[in-house]
Parts: sequence; C-alpha cells; structure tokens
Amino acid sequence: MSELIPISALIGDRTYRIKINPSDEEVVRKTLKTINDKILEFKTMFAGKDMQDYIAMVLIWYATEQHAGTAAGIEKLNLSEQLSSIEKLLDSHLSEK
Repeated sequence: MSELIPISALIGDRTYRIKINPSDEEVVRKTLKTINDKILEFKTMFAGKDMQDYIAMVLIWYATEQHAGTAAGIEKLNLSEQLSSIEKLLDSHLSEK
C-alpha cells in the first residue's frame, strides 16, 4: 500500500490540507479545477451571493451530475441486456431455418 501524500486543495477562497493516494492525485486535482471553475461560473451568473452559497450551488450541481451519470450507466446496461436478448432471439430464429 502506498503512502499518502499531502496536497493543498483550494476550494473557493479557502485552502485545505488533505492527504491522498498518489494514484488519485490527477483525479483530485481535476475535480478541484472543475469545482473552482463552476464556482466562478455561478459567481458570474448570480452576483451578490457569498462564497458559501456558491459552494452549495456547486455541491448540488456536482451531486446531480454524478446521479445523472449513474442513471445513464444503468440505462445503458439495461439497453445492452435488451439488445443481447434480441440478438439471442434472432440467432435462435435464424438457426431454426
């Protein structure tokens, strides 16, 4: 098991010291960039809010994106299973002839 490495995670206007697996560093940094980009986007769309409001908006957006991705994955799996069933039916029908 690898040692955890410390990184500084900037979210909004605060920096957090966290420890992560080295193999997760790229994903964590990309996620932090996405979060901060969304904060800036919401700041331009909804002027006059405080940072906690923007972070809450991003949290809701991010959780919704994750849920939508999971739902799409389930739909894709169901579609794949249905297509496999149709393919088997066609194969059995064609082999009968």
